[in-house]
Amino acid sequence: MGRLDGKVALISGGARGMGKAEARLFAAEGAKVAVCDVRDDQGKAVAEAIGAAAIYRHLDVTREDEWAEAVAATTGAFGRLDVLVNNAGIAEAAPLAEMTLESYRRVTEVNQTGVFLGMRAVVEPMTQAGGGSILNISSIDGLIGMNNIISYVASKWAVRGMTKTAAMELAPRGIRVNSIHPGFIHTSLAVEDESGLPEIHALLDEYTARMTPMGRTGEPEEIAKLALFLASDESSYSTGSEFVADGGLIAGHPSPGPEE
Repeated sequence: MGRLDGKVALISGGARGMGKAEARLFAAEGAKVAVCDVRDDQGKAVAEAIGAAAIYRHLDVTREDEWAEAVAATTGAFGRLDVLVNNAGIAEAAPLAEMTLESYRRVTEVNQTGVFLGMRAVVEPMTQAGGGSILNISSIDGLIGMNNIISYVASKWAVRGMTKTAAMELAPRGIRVNSIHPGFIHTSLAVEDESGLPEIHALLDEYTARMTPMGRTGEPEEIAKLALFLASDESSYSTGSEFVADGGLIAGHPSPGPEE
């Protein structure tokens, strides 16, 4: 018996990183999965590797019409919709004084407006299914500030608040809404040319070794396991809450031991 037997999930940003890990794990636990992304080749490869339990659908999360089409394709293929993972996200870095309005709007359109459109699009099919679970991928930057990424921080704080409001409104329909707040994870969020990832991840590992109590960077599969719990009936009394997976980063920074 799989933990998601009989459930159907739609995952935005499912072509790589955490979305890919979630799609693979959900399918392994019995779910049917719609892998959705703008990276068509990578997204199709993920769905094809999963097999008959998955479909791929192109989805620009800033487009209202594409959300409607993705939801229709999912329910058309699998008959229902029980889980939404709003995973798609982007980041663009610049100091506040140098960030352009166009850059700020690009990030908030994907990370904030995309989550709004996704939640709204699944209300009716989840209601028809008798309930469901919406997972909004925020960040530890939706709980704290972080310099040079004000647009990303703004969008992730917004996701946290939107999650709580949606949880209140949708609870009578049997729909739970929670946010996940990853710390530093081995993904390619802000990188289009993935050839440079090893160097970026090495720098990240050096930072997390110093700054996190657990002393390491997280893996996409670790976030997928948390998403699995929230997608499943095991979390049936959890809604409107933040679930943090950051190696203890925001709990506090490790202090050096006493000198001998």
